[in-house]
Amino acid sequence: MEFTAQQIAGLLDGEIEGNPEATVSDMAKIEEGKPGTITFLANSKYEQFIYTTKSTIALVNKTFVPEKDLPATLTLVKVDDAYKCLTKLLAVYDQATQNKQGIEQPSFISDSSSLGENCYVGAFAYIGTNVTIGKNVKIYPHVYIGDNVTIGDDSTIFSGVKVYVNCKLGKSCTIHSGAIIGSDGFGFAPNAANNYQKVPQIGNVILEDYVEVGANTTIDRATMGSTFIRKGVKLDNLIQIAHNVDIGENTVIAAQTGIAGSTKLGQEYDGRWPSWYCWSLKIGRWC
Repeated sequence: MEFTAQQIAGLLDGEIEGNPEATVSDMAKIEEGKPGTITFLANSKYEQFIYTTKSTIALVNKTFVPEKDLPATLTLVKVDDAYKCLTKLLAVYDQATQNKQGIEQPSFISDSSSLGENCYVGAFAYIGTNVTIGKNVKIYPHVYIGDNVTIGDDSTIFSGVKVYVNCKLGKSCTIHSGAIIGSDGFGFAPNAANNYQKVPQIGNVILEDYVEVGANTTIDRATMGSTFIRKGVKLDNLIQIAHNVDIGENTVIAAQTGIAGSTKLGQEYDGRWPSWYCWSLKIGRWC
């Protein structure tokens, strides 16, 4: 998909210096620019590269004044904040390139389940009984959705994700490959025979709106009740969240963190981050 400098400037409320009809179809780092790509300059540390970049369009701050001649083939789009505008542009690009719809075969969708408008279901996906899926949801190949699961509008579930029975995902959630939502909590009780009796885990996991779960992260279902991942939580890759945990709104957790059962996290604000921020292996320090 191609975009002109004029279209990009219109989207970002920017000003053009150069050819408004210059077209790009991909993005590149400024030091690796190629014809047909758009790059950006937000940090003066990288300014040297804008004088040699081969990109067709560069996104720069309105305050940028070149110290020497720019490449003749380069068109500038000047904006108030190049980094924030890049984020917006990346979101548009991602939406355009990931705009899949339809149901691929082979896949299985129970007759008792419902899909909203404009959904995508990839090949070899499995959707169990009484599943409710909102509109614009994307379910990539080899995803398992268990019985009685609910998935809100505009959510994306990437290849290889497993969502166990009775779990609930809000709107605009993103679940990356290999994540498991709703596996059993680690519950065993010693008995008279000096071994362990499994404690059935009959609860579920609830992900509220705008949650993102990284690749190969696991979230255990509650023994009873629910494991809660509240609105806006962002989880990195390779995180283990145990049963009956409650993670508060807008909490961000870095990779390789483990959270023990029934922990309540991010329920208070201490002024240092949008919510409590957990560094890998340092959960006892801040949280």
